[in-house]
Amino acid sequence: MQQQYEGYKDLADSLKSASALLNLERKSQLHQDITTICNHLVNPSFRIAVFGPFNHGKSTLLNAMLGNRTLPIDLIPTTGASITVKYGSDVRSRIMLVNGTEIYRNGTEVLQQFAILDGNRQMRKDVASVEVFCPHPFLETGVEFLDLPGTNDRDEQDNLVREQLLSADLVIQLLDARKLMTLGERENLRDWLLDRGIKTVIFVANFLNLLEPDEQKQVQNRLLFVAESFRAELPPGFSNLYRVDALPALRARLKGDVAAANSSGLAAFETALQNIVGILQPNRGSVRLPRVEVIASQIQLSLKAKIDPIAIEIKSFDDKQNSKIEIKQKAADLIYKGFATSVGELRDWLALPKLLTKYQADAAVALAENNFKNWQTNTIKKDLTELQLAVVKWLYQAYEFFQEERPQDLLIPFPSEPQVILPPKPSNTDDLSEPGSIAVGGGIGWLLGGPVGAAVVGSISYLLNKNIQKQDEQLAKESYHQEVAKLCITAVEDYLSSFSSQGLSILDEYEQKVDKVICFEVSQEPLEVTNKRENLQQLQKSFNHLLRELEKVKILSNYQPYKEIPKSNNTKRKYSPQPKRVQTSPEKDIGVKQQQENTVKNTETRVKSVSSPPPKASPSPRKEEVEAKFRDWELNEEIARMKAEMRQTGKQQNTTQSNKAPNQPKSQIEKDKITRAYSILGLQTNASLAEVKQAYRTLVKKWHPDLFVNQPQLQKQAQEKMHLVNDAYTILSEQ
Repeated sequence: MQQQYEGYKDLADSLKSASALLNLERKSQLHQDITTICNHLVNPSFRIAVFGPFNHGKSTLLNAMLGNRTLPIDLIPTTGASITVKYGSDVRSRIMLVNGTEIYRNGTEVLQQFAILDGNRQMRKDVASVEVFCPHPFLETGVEFLDLPGTNDRDEQDNLVREQLLSADLVIQLLDARKLMTLGERENLRDWLLDRGIKTVIFVANFLNLLEPDEQKQVQNRLLFVAESFRAELPPGFSNLYRVDALPALRARLKGDVAAANSSGLAAFETALQNIVGILQPNRGSVRLPRVEVIASQIQLSLKAKIDPIAIEIKSFDDKQNSKIEIKQKAADLIYKGFATSVGELRDWLALPKLLTKYQADAAVALAENNFKNWQTNTIKKDLTELQLAVVKWLYQAYEFFQEERPQDLLIPFPSEPQVILPPKPSNTDDLSEPGSIAVGGGIGWLLGGPVGAAVVGSISYLLNKNIQKQDEQLAKESYHQEVAKLCITAVEDYLSSFSSQGLSILDEYEQKVDKVICFEVSQEPLEVTNKRENLQQLQKSFNHLLRELEKVKILSNYQPYKEIPKSNNTKRKYSPQPKRVQTSPEKDIGVKQQQENTVKNTETRVKSVSSPPPKASPSPRKEEVEAKFRDWELNEEIARMKAEMRQTGKQQNTTQSNKAPNQPKSQIEKDKITRAYSILGLQTNASLAEVKQAYRTLVKKWHPDLFVNQPQLQKQAQEKMHLVNDAYTILSEQ
C-alpha cells in the first residue's frame, strides 16, 4: 500500500508541474481541480461526502450516523463551510484561517462563529478549513465525513462544493422526496459528478415520512428509476438507493431507540455503507484514478494547445536555418573540392620529374640560344599563371559566397635565370663529326659562335634522348659542344629543381590559410527563439512525464509522447570543410635529392625521346584536361544554383501550387522543338530532368571542341554538334 501511495505522489507531482507550466489563474476551475485531486491522491483516509441542495438535511443525517449532535444543527441555520469530520479521542474543533492562524476548541460551539453563513448568507472569506474530531468507531477505521454547504443557493458555495467533491471517495447525494430530482440536481448530477469521473454515488431520499402512503409509493418508483439510470460503480450486490428519514433517525439515536432507528431506514443504510466502504477502502486508487484521468485529459489538451503552435514555429525556424546551413555546407564542400583538385593539379605540375619531362629540353635550348627569358615568360610562366588562377578562383568563389576573410593571391616566383660558365675551348672546335651534333637553330652567340653553337643545341636533344650506359664511356667520348650542352641541361635542371622546391613549399603554406576563407559562421539564434525553444522543451518534457506517470497507474491516454525538441547549440561556431586531399602523384613525397638523382645529372632517367626541339604549336589537349574543364563547369553551375537557393530560402511563399496560373498549352511548333531536343540528346520523350542532365554531360565530354584542336574539320563538326546539344539542353531544362 505504501508503494502504491508513493506512485500516487509521483503522479500528483507531475500534475502540479504541468499545471505550473500552464500559468493557470489561481481561481480557475482547472487549477482548483488539480490542487484538490493532487492533495486527495496522497490522502490515506477514505472520505465520504454528503452532498445536496441546502436545507435537505445533510448535517442532520451525519449527526444521526454519528449518534450525537456533533454538528449542532440547532445552532447552524445553514452550513457555511466545508466541515471535515475525523476520528478523535474526544469532540473538539480546529479552525484554520487563511492567514495561517490555528484555532483549537473543545466541543463544536466554535463552529457558530466560523462555519455558518453571515447575515448576507455569505461564507467567511478568512476561513481556510474547518475540522471536527469525534470518537466514533467508524471514523477510527480511517474514514472521514465531509459535510458540504448546500447547493443552489450562492455561486460561491456551489464552486466550493464542486471543488470538494473531487476529494470524496464516496458521495452520498441527499434527495428531498417532496421535490425529487429538481432541474438543478439533474444538472449537478451530470456536470459535477458524471462528467468528472465521480461514479461512486449513493442516493439517500429524506423526508419520505412526510408524504402520504400513496405518494410514498409513487416517489419510491421514481427513486428506482433515478437509481437505475445512474450507473454507479459500487461493489456488486449493493444498491445505490436508500431511504433515511434523517430527523426521526437522529431523535431515535439520541434516545437510544433501536426500533425507531431501524424504522427510519438508518440502520440498513449504515450497514450497507460500512460494507461498501470495507470493500472500496483497501483499493482507493480505483475510485480516485477515474477523476485523475478526466483532469489529466484537460491538462494534456491545454498543454498541446501551448506546445503545437510553438513547435510549428520552432520547426519552421529550424527548417529554414538548417536549409541555409545545409546549402552553405554543400557549397563549402564543393568549393573545397574544386580548390583541392586545383591544388593537386598545381602540386603535380610542380613535381620536379614532371617539370623536367615537360620543360627541360625547351628550356635548355632556350638557354643555349640566349632566349631563356622569353621562354620563361611565354611558356612556363603562362602555364603557372593559369594553374595559379585555377587555385585562387575557388577562394574568391568562397569569399563571394561566405564573405569571410578576403583571400590572398598565390604567387610562386621564378628563380634567377640560370648561368653557364663555359669550359676552355679545345683546339678542334670545328670538328662536328660526333653523332647528334646536328644544327637545329641559330648559334649561341653569347656562348659560342658559328656551327659549334648550333652543334651545342643539337647535342642537347641528343644528350636528353641518348641512353648512355656508362658515364665513364660518355666522358671519354664527349666533345666540347656536348660538354657545353650538358652544362645547359644541368643549369636548367638546377633552375627547375629550385623552382619546384620553392613552389611546393609556398603552395603548402598557402593551403594552410584556406580554412579562413572557405568557411562560414553559424550565428546564434535570436533570444526570442531561444526562449521559445526552452519553453517548448519544458512543456514537452512535462507532457511526456505526465504520460509516463499515467501509464504507471494504468491510465491509458489518447495522446502519443512528443519527440522532445533538441536543445539548441546557441553559440557562434564556424564550419570549415575538411575532406581528404586530392591524391597527387607520388613524386611529391620523394624529396629533392632523390628527384635530382632521377635526372640527367646521374643519367639514370631520361625524358621521352624527341628527334628535335618541341614544336611551337599548341598540342592537342588531353582528354583529362577536357574532363577537368567540364568538372569545373559543373561545380560552378552547382554553386550558382546554391546561391539562388540561398536567396530564395527564408522568403515567405505566399502562393501555393493551386493558385498559380496554369501553364499555357504549348503550340505545335513548341512541341516539335521539345521532341527534336530529346532526339538530339538521344532520349525518349518521357525522360526525366536527371536523365536530360546526364545525357548532356556525356555528349559534352564526347564533343567538346577542345578535343579536336589539331583537327580543323572535326573541330568544326564538334562545334556544330555542341551548338545543337546546348540548345536542346536549354529547351528541356526550362520546360
